[in-house]
Amino acid sequence: MASTSTCFILGFLLFVCHFHFSLATGRKLNELVQDPPAIPMFYHNGPLLSGQISVNLIWYGNFKQTQKAIISDFFSSLYTTPKNIHSPSVSMWWKNIEKYYNILPKSSSRKPTSAPVLKLGRQVCDEKYSLGKSLSNKKIARLASRGAQSNAINVVLTSSDVTVDGFCSSRCGAHGVGNYSGDKTKYAYIWVGNSETQCPGQCAWPFHQPIFGPKGAPLTAPNKDVGVDGMIINLASLLAGTATNPFGNGYYQGPAVGHLEIASACTGVFGKGAFPGYAGNLLVDSKTGASYNANGANGRKYLLPALFDPFTSTCSSLV
Repeated sequence: MASTSTCFILGFLLFVCHFHFSLATGRKLNELVQDPPAIPMFYHNGPLLSGQISVNLIWYGNFKQTQKAIISDFFSSLYTTPKNIHSPSVSMWWKNIEKYYNILPKSSSRKPTSAPVLKLGRQVCDEKYSLGKSLSNKKIARLASRGAQSNAINVVLTSSDVTVDGFCSSRCGAHGVGNYSGDKTKYAYIWVGNSETQCPGQCAWPFHQPIFGPKGAPLTAPNKDVGVDGMIINLASLLAGTATNPFGNGYYQGPAVGHLEIASACTGVFGKGAFPGYAGNLLVDSKTGASYNANGANGRKYLLPALFDPFTSTCSSLV
C-alpha cells in the first residue's frame, strides 16, 4: 500500500491545550550490547494496544523528501507483505509482537483480541520550528497532541538541528502517553531525533563508530543516511515498547522506573552472535555493501533490533 506523502503544514500555528504525559526511554546509551536479565518479561495487568491503529507522523524541522520516504516506507512495511518483498521482512519482525498477546493470562480482564495492525495515517509538517529548536519533554508532548487522540500512535520526529532534553546524553528517543484536560481517553506517542550531527556514535550505531566500547568499523547504512537509518532502529525499538507497554503497566522487566521493554532488553543485538562492538551476523547487499536484516516496501532494506522472546527468555533476531 502506498504511504501518505502529503503533509499538513503548520508553520507558526500553535495548539493551546492542557494534557499530562509520561515518558519511557528506549535505547540505552551506557553499552552497545547488554545481556537480557534472566527473568521473564512480566505483565503488569495494564492494557495493550490492539486492533487497527493509525500511525500519525509529526515532522518537526528540516527533513528532505528522501528522508521522509525512508521512514514512511518503514511504517508501510509493518503491515504489508507483497509477494515481491523477500524474507526476512519488516512485517515478519512485527509479527513477533503477537507472542506477547498469545501468552496473556486468560483471567485478564484487559486481554486484547489481537496484536495491533498499524496503518500509516496523517502526516503533519512543522518546517518553521514553531516551538523553537530546543525542546523540553512538555514541548514534545505538545507536538504529539497534533495527531489523533483515538486508536493512534503519534510519532514526533525531530530533525538533526533540533535539541531535546536528554537527547544524546541519556536517550535516543522515548515513548509516552498524553490526553487532553478533562478527557479520559489516553493516546500513545513516540519521539525520536535525528542524531547525525549531534551524537551518531551513540544513537546511530552501528552505522557510526561508537563513543563507548570497542571501536569497530561502522557498517554501511542500508538507505545511505546514517541519521535516518539510526532513527529507524530507535523507532522500531520504541514502537515495540509502545505496543506492549503503552501506558506503563504492560510488559516490562525490572522496576517501574528504569525498566526494560521487549526491545530495550536486547540493546545492540541485531543478529545471531552479537557481542559488544559487533551487531551480529547480518545480511549484506551485494551491490551497495550495506548491512541489514529486514526487507521492506519499495525495495527498502532496514536494520531492526532483536526482540526479547517470552518463550525462551532470549533475544530473538530475524537473522
